[in-house]
Amino acid sequence: MQLTNAEEQIMKYLWKLEKAYLKNILNQFPEPKPATTTIATLLKRMIDKQFVGYNQHGSNREYYPLVSKEKYTKGYMNGFIKNYFSNSYKNMVSFFSKHENLSVKEIEEIISILQEQIDSQKKK
Repeated sequence: MQLTNAEEQIMKYLWKLEKAYLKNILNQFPEPKPATTTIATLLKRMIDKQFVGYNQHGSNREYYPLVSKEKYTKGYMNGFIKNYFSNSYKNMVSFFSKHENLSVKEIEEIISILQEQIDSQKKK
């Protein structure tokens, strides 16, 4: 399941803060800040989607992420590759290598990362 852009922004703040009350999340936003009710509605949706949990403290809720940034990013990227590159990492790398102005240094760094993966898998 995906988050909307607005929900994703809140999630980024929660990953950074680890635990936060609504006012703490609101304080992370630049001016002009969204309405408190907007943030509350988004948090409710995120709870329903099981991305966010909360602890009740009197009338206040302390929110926290239920999904790690790493797990969300992995799911997002898998969906991205499936939807835009026919579920092929090779197609994705080929696209970016042809359509982005990568420097020689960036290409060498990518090759180095891939070589480390090759070496690691050969050891298994």
